[in-house]
Amino acid sequence: MKRLVILISGRGSNMAAILDAVRAGTIAASVRAVISNRADAAGLATAASRGFATSVVDHGAYRDRESFEQALGRALDALSPDLIVLAGFMRVLSPGFVQSYAGRMMNIHPSLLPAYPRLHTHRQALADGVRIHGCTVHFVTADVDHGPVVAQGAVAVRTSDDEETLAARVLLVEHRILVDAVRWFCEDRLVIEAGRVRVMDELGNEHALIVPAVNRSQLDESVRREPRHQP
Repeated sequence: MKRLVILISGRGSNMAAILDAVRAGTIAASVRAVISNRADAAGLATAASRGFATSVVDHGAYRDRESFEQALGRALDALSPDLIVLAGFMRVLSPGFVQSYAGRMMNIHPSLLPAYPRLHTHRQALADGVRIHGCTVHFVTADVDHGPVVAQGAVAVRTSDDEETLAARVLLVEHRILVDAVRWFCEDRLVIEAGRVRVMDELGNEHALIVPAVNRSQLDESVRREPRHQP
């Protein structure tokens, strides 16, 4: 059984989707801990309420990024993770740190990479007038938000959308593709070849692109309860 560690910085809705999938048996894995770089991250309480271990490596307690990463590395290595999932972890990690976990660190990003790396992705999509937006799960590399793509999910951009409504619709898809990507990793179905990810199953890579129909009541609930603003 694969060992997972999840890194968060905020409320952790993507983290919660993984934890729920582990508890339901959809993902056959052991979550060793949820670690946050912020002691006030709401996701810590969410994880604890589900019975998972949590800890904090507060970046503000260290004089520089190198010191913070050394502490984070020690915390991770003590848990011997097979996969580290960045589920809303809002710190850019150095190339050296990332290289230490090459092939076993995943990130969820709220755009269809390589479009709109970094921050304010929904704002950029609306400003550019694109008709399709979405999210990407990728392996983390030194090139921020440009690692090998595992899965992507797309949503249509509506003329009535603002950042909040578009973010809420994308977030629902994030939960789905991140759970799929982690499950595939735990089932040893992901192969990185020449910078590209191949999902091994009888249908090839067809499941790596998700274009789901969103239930209206589910969307309304997401908008009401989880408005998403990027820093």
